[in-house]
Amino acid sequence: MIDVILAIIAAAAQPGADSSAPEAAAAAPEPAPAQTALAAEPQEATGRFTTALEVKPILAATHGNWIHVREFDGQDLLYVTHLWSWRCGLAQVKLGVNGQAPEIWPLPDCHLEEGFPNMIKEEDGLPYRSYPLGSIQQVSVEVTYDDLSRESLTFGRNGQPLQ
Repeated sequence: MIDVILAIIAAAAQPGADSSAPEAAAAAPEPAPAQTALAAEPQEATGRFTTALEVKPILAATHGNWIHVREFDGQDLLYVTHLWSWRCGLAQVKLGVNGQAPEIWPLPDCHLEEGFPNMIKEEDGLPYRSYPLGSIQQVSVEVTYDDLSRESLTFGRNGQPLQ
């Protein structure tokens, strides 16, 4: 699996790669709005998965893992563990539950000094929030990559993207 991911990243990073292909154009994320206070970061493939260049293909291939709703101890727990696991290529994540306006869910810092900068450490906190049992029916997610491109998806309670 990691070989496939690395091949996707390598192909995207090659100079002269044809990004005008219909498949690439259809899957291209929307640009972030001009009023954002976020700043684009340099994009260089390092193999450490710390930039949008490296993380976008992975998150595009794993949309179904972005969120997870779990019933536990009389509550719905909304997990964003997958997004946290690739946060070093993200600038921001917003989530909206059941049609509410998306709100920023803070991301822990990347651990750039570590061998695995995206690892989730105990001091990073927990990658979920709790809601009343059975209350989560849909979740909208807006991801802003560190190159300031955006991608938005809406998921059902089962975590599957809605059409």
